[in-house]
Amino acid sequence: MGLFKSEKPRAFSHQYIYVNERKEKLSKIEENAKRDLGMLPPKELTAEERIRGKFVEGTKHLKRRKESGRKPLTYAALLIGIAILMYVLHYLVTGELRF
Repeated sequence: MGLFKSEKPRAFSHQYIYVNERKEKLSKIEENAKRDLGMLPPKELTAEERIRGKFVEGTKHLKRRKESGRKPLTYAALLIGIAILMYVLHYLVTGELRF
């Protein structure tokens, strides 16, 4: 009986079939260039973009990471590193190179 748990209707999601991503990217680059040259007025930020920017500005380490452009390690790289460390630990404990 669904007295307390009622299912919500599925949200509408329209995906375009024929999209020219290259054309959209080119028009965005063109618009940014016109804004930089002063041909168009500066773009107004939405409330979400302004709030998100404040969090990055508020912390030193996020600001430094954004300026350097360095990305954090991926899960795959971390798992490979852990596997290598486990192999070295096994060698140190048992003295054998095989598992």
